[in-house]
Amino acid sequence: MKLFRKRPYISLEPAALQEEVQKPVVPEGLWEKCPNCKKTIYSKDLGTEKICPHCQYNFRISSEERIQLIVDDGSFEEWDAVMPVENPLDFPGYEDKIKATKEKAQIDEAVVTGRAVIKGQSTVLCVMDSNFFMGSMGKNVGEKLTRAFERALDSQLPIIVFTASGGARMQEGILSLMQMAKVSTAVANHSKAGLLYITVLTDPTTGGVTASFAQQGDIILAEPGATVGFAGKRVIEQTIKASLPEGFQTAEHVLEKGFIDHIVPRKELRSELGFLLAIHSNEEMRVQHD
Repeated sequence: MKLFRKRPYISLEPAALQEEVQKPVVPEGLWEKCPNCKKTIYSKDLGTEKICPHCQYNFRISSEERIQLIVDDGSFEEWDAVMPVENPLDFPGYEDKIKATKEKAQIDEAVVTGRAVIKGQSTVLCVMDSNFFMGSMGKNVGEKLTRAFERALDSQLPIIVFTASGGARMQEGILSLMQMAKVSTAVANHSKAGLLYITVLTDPTTGGVTASFAQQGDIILAEPGATVGFAGKRVIEQTIKASLPEGFQTAEHVLEKGFIDHIVPRKELRSELGFLLAIHSNEEMRVQHD
């Protein structure tokens, strides 16, 4: 009869059946995925220049990172760091979005302007930042750029502008579009004085920025693989009802068509800019270069 007896047992809590296993926590920002070759990269392997070690793709970088890469240590003096927030069209939620973007991007606007020294050469420097509303050009961006050109003119200094923009800021309507003419006028006044203006087109440079001051430089440089164009690829294809060739809006294609003077690898930009500033400010160097 013992065969039919119920076997004795004890109840165990689930925690007693197996040891609690903690999942490993991967620190945020430890790994990056290259948008071009799709490979996963250890962040430190990107280096300070943020270049993919596998395909040499140039990651987008912030204005702060750009300034650190380009200027002589401690030489950057920022202008107009804080500008009043305006919502001229009473666009719903615009002020809240501006506030949130400022906190996330840790900058006040889509462009940082100031005076700097590059390889011993003084210059006015403007750096657009795609982390802030995709570098879109609103009233404050136009005002900061205009003031930078005016100060460069007053000080008889060259000016370098790093462009990175999706175009006009739609939340500001026609006031945003007006900045194209406003900045272009400041560029023209600086040019009439015989002063040097260099633009460096970075990814992305599109819309009204491309159609105005980005293409007005005396010397137009670009980073490898940067998107440079006016309208987006999809918009163009939908308009003309045809497919565009591969690489249609890359810096390399634009160079081939004659709208860019030179494509410079990110690691060489500081030296290239220092050289260009030097030969335009020193008569002896200009003669040697010729």
